[in-house]
Amino acid sequence: MEKRLPIEVRWHGRGGQGVVTASRILASAALKGGYYLQSLPDFGAERSGAPIAAYTRISETPPIDRGPVYEPDAVIVLDASLIGQVDVETGLVPDGTIIVNTPDPISSSLRKLNLAPGQQLWTVDASQIALALIKRNIPNTPILGAFARCVPVLDIDTMAHALEELMSETFPPHIVEANLKALQQGHDHATKIKVEVVHNV
Repeated sequence: MEKRLPIEVRWHGRGGQGVVTASRILASAALKGGYYLQSLPDFGAERSGAPIAAYTRISETPPIDRGPVYEPDAVIVLDASLIGQVDVETGLVPDGTIIVNTPDPISSSLRKLNLAPGQQLWTVDASQIALALIKRNIPNTPILGAFARCVPVLDIDTMAHALEELMSETFPPHIVEANLKALQQGHDHATKIKVEVVHNV
C-alpha cells in the first residue's frame, strides 16, 4: 500500500555517519519519483561523533514549511546509542515508522523508545553491511535501502538511480557499486519488530 503524501522524515545520527548526505539522496530520489522535495540539515556541533539531525520532506506540491520536522511520518536513527540521549521518537505521528541501525532487535536501546501500538519499528544492521561492503562504518546507504522497504513511497530502483547519479559525481565506480550493494542489502535485511515485544523484554 502506498504511503499517503506528503511525508516528513527526521534523521538522527552522529557526525561522520552521512546523515546529511542520506537526506540529500532521499530528496534526489523523490525528485526522480516525480515529487517535490526539501532537504534541510540541522547544523549544530559538526565535529565527528556529535549528535546531528537532518530533515526531508516529500510532497506532491511544493513544501510550505521551511523549518525542522516536528511531527515526522518517519524517523531514521543511524546510531542506536542516541536513543535515551535524544528523544528521537518525539512527535512521531500515530501511524509513523522508526528505523534504527542496530544489530540487536531487542536491545536495551530499543527498550528506551516510547512507541505506541500503531507505530512501526524496523531495524537493520546497517553498520555491519557498510563495514562488509564499503569498509567504513558509514551506514547511510544501507538504511536508505531499509527506508525504501519500510516506507512505501519510493521504490528501491528509484533510490538506487538517485544514489548512483549523486555518488558518481564524486566517487570512483567501485565505491559507487559497493554503495549500491549496501543499499540493496539494507532493503533486504530490514526487519519489522513488534513494539509490544520490545516493551516486554
